[in-house]
Amino acid sequence: MLPWALPGAPARSRRRSGSFPGRSRAPLGVLGGACQLLTETAAKTARRRLVSGHMDDSDQPVLTVERSGHVATLWLSRPAKRNAMGMPFFTELPLLMAELAEDPDTRAIVIAPRGTDFSVGLDLVALSSGPLAGPHSSKPPRSASEAGALPSASEAQRQPSAARQAQASLREIRRLQDAITSVERCPKPTIAAIWGWCIGGGVDLAAACDVRLAAADARLSVRETKVAIVADLGSLQRLPRIIGMGHVAELAFTGGDIDAERAAAIGLVNHVYADADVTLDAALTLAAAIAANSPLAVQGTKAVLMEAERAGIDAGLAYVAAWNAAFLRSDDLLEAMAAFIEKRPANFTGT
Repeated sequence: MLPWALPGAPARSRRRSGSFPGRSRAPLGVLGGACQLLTETAAKTARRRLVSGHMDDSDQPVLTVERSGHVATLWLSRPAKRNAMGMPFFTELPLLMAELAEDPDTRAIVIAPRGTDFSVGLDLVALSSGPLAGPHSSKPPRSASEAGALPSASEAQRQPSAARQAQASLREIRRLQDAITSVERCPKPTIAAIWGWCIGGGVDLAAACDVRLAAADARLSVRETKVAIVADLGSLQRLPRIIGMGHVAELAFTGGDIDAERAAAIGLVNHVYADADVTLDAALTLAAAIAANSPLAVQGTKAVLMEAERAGIDAGLAYVAAWNAAFLRSDDLLEAMAAFIEKRPANFTGT
């Protein structure tokens, strides 16, 4: 089993498993979320759709909002894709957060997943396309040798310069960072209700929330190093203030998984509940308790709490964006792509 391969997850209750297949457009470039966990059949299907430029035939939203009193629930609504994050997610998230920020009736926000998992991060297929993937992005490599093949002279002439590619990568990384940061900068308190897998970009999203609650079956991972990427959407900037530098270093360097009990022990989640239904109820109850207080005082408290941290987070995000714009297109990344497709362990060389 590959390091990021996961067993199938059991079905959830109908309360959270509404069918909201995700909308997806042209594939997203390489970024700091972990790969979508694909079966062999799904991977082949995704590669065929990647070549045609269409990742999904559905036009359903990837995010939906429900309101009850002064509490809004922002649902991650791609259960069929285990809430993998694609281009529509990063487009819709800041728009919805801005809408909720401006809504005077909304005083607290719960972010929760439809289906079995909070989010498995980005689609691995995305590594092969977009401004972050470099010039060889028309289709994923079939092998390590193909991944490392040099372009022909005519192909080289058509490719943008390394500087242009890095510039495009930097813009894309910053745009996607801003989408996650929209959660942190929303003046209303946000609560992440986590169950199932929460990997890569899922951890980035949870870390941008003010409070995190988890079900006993939750599994969390800052897994980017396993796919030759430096996490760049906020985990490395936000987690040190939540769980401390030592725990962040262990999670990020190893790319390992932790269960809900360990996450609670290190402070990554506030409380652990028996299952997803109880976790959702607890999140809604907490949000209602927050919403019962003076909204001006609550939002002022959040602003004061964030002010001391904001400069450091912003500087860290700018630094990692520049780093990945310069170093993302590595032989190790191509090896990670090839190893995933060939279903074997990656052999990284540091080049």
